[in-house]
Amino acid sequence: MVGGFCALVDSGVYWLLLQAGTWVHLAKALSFIAGTTTAYFLNKRFTFAGARDRGASQAGGFALLYTVTFFVNVGTNALMLELLPVFRWQYALAWVIAQGVGTTINFVLLRTVVFRD
Repeated sequence: MVGGFCALVDSGVYWLLLQAGTWVHLAKALSFIAGTTTAYFLNKRFTFAGARDRGASQAGGFALLYTVTFFVNVGTNALMLELLPVFRWQYALAWVIAQGVGTTINFVLLRTVVFRD
C-alpha cells in the first residue's frame, strides 16, 4: 500500500509538471524526489516499523540508496523515451518501466540495508 501510494505521488507530480510544460527529464527528477521523500517517511512509519532506528546511519543509507536509484529511475525513463516508438501512451509506459525497475531495487535494498534488523 505504501509503495502504491508513493507511486501515485510520483506519477501525479510527473503529470502535473508535464502539463505545466516542464522539461520531461526535470519533471521525472522532481517527481521521483517527491515520491521518494514520501516513501522514506511512510516506509519508516509503517512498512519497516519493527526495524531498529539507527538514526543518522539509517538516514544516510536511505540517502545513498535513493541517490543511486534516482539515476537508475530517471535514466531508465529517458532511455525508454528514446527507445519506445512515439505513441499516445509513450510517456506513461516509460514511467511504468522506470518505476518498476526503481521499485524493485528500492524494496530489496530498503529491506536488506536501510531498515535491516
